[in-house]
Amino acid sequence: MFEGTYTALVTPFKNGKVDYPSFEKLIERQIEGKVQGVIPAGCTGEAATMSPQEQLELIQFTVEQVKGRVQIIAGTGSNSTREAVEMSEKASKLDIQGVLVITPYYNKPTPSGILSHYYGVADASKVPVMVYNVPGRTGTKISAETIAELAKHPNISSVKEACGSVDQVCDIVSQCDVNVLSGDDGLTLPMMSVGAKGVVSVSANVMPAEVSAMVKCALEGDFAAAKIAHYELLSFHKSMFAETNPIPVKTVLGEMGLVTKELRLPLEYGKESTVELAHKLIADYNLKA
Repeated sequence: MFEGTYTALVTPFKNGKVDYPSFEKLIERQIEGKVQGVIPAGCTGEAATMSPQEQLELIQFTVEQVKGRVQIIAGTGSNSTREAVEMSEKASKLDIQGVLVITPYYNKPTPSGILSHYYGVADASKVPVMVYNVPGRTGTKISAETIAELAKHPNISSVKEACGSVDQVCDIVSQCDVNVLSGDDGLTLPMMSVGAKGVVSVSANVMPAEVSAMVKCALEGDFAAAKIAHYELLSFHKSMFAETNPIPVKTVLGEMGLVTKELRLPLEYGKESTVELAHKLIADYNLKA
């Protein structure tokens, strides 16, 4: 169901509150860049530091701003199954096309617990569920075998795979027909070469047209053109890991004047070297606000 480029939107803050005028401009930037969808209230959007009410308001604003022009996959995950179920149930009543649900973090659930968690969310949600496998954030890796079991649920349609492993994608694709989207910008093309269908992108916050163009080439089988675009973007993708996500991407956006220079603690705006890197990227890629 989900193919192409989906931008994991940052959440602009101003004086501790969501900066909706800036968020509106970010959404329009994505639509102009021809992405297939946007993801509000995900990890890149600092959802872990937002209240449930703030998350729902952000998702509702996204619905009202998008007006059906692109797909919306709302971040509704939590390390508490009850909270993830409640958030997914509420968000899925809005005009969205899916929910993105992270593996429960800190708890380190067993494979059986992971199955029960996602089945509970999938039963409650009125829209398809995208599993988010990111062991670097959660401390738990979902195996390909467990993903294959999850894919048997009729409402679990896809997985955002951020293990940093092309082998993991191969194992998933060989065991089930769930749609795999890359959760690592720099691995999007390698993952698509073995069966992934696109990317949930951080870099697209800044360069939506360039990321979506590369993914489109790969989906159409033009891997020669996709390879050229991949290497043109690779330095930028790698720079987004100079500090913890979303610090680098927000620093680039902040230095471009697209968002205020504000994150929520415990994250902070980029350190001096990250700000210098942001200015280099802006110059090297001729980035415009």
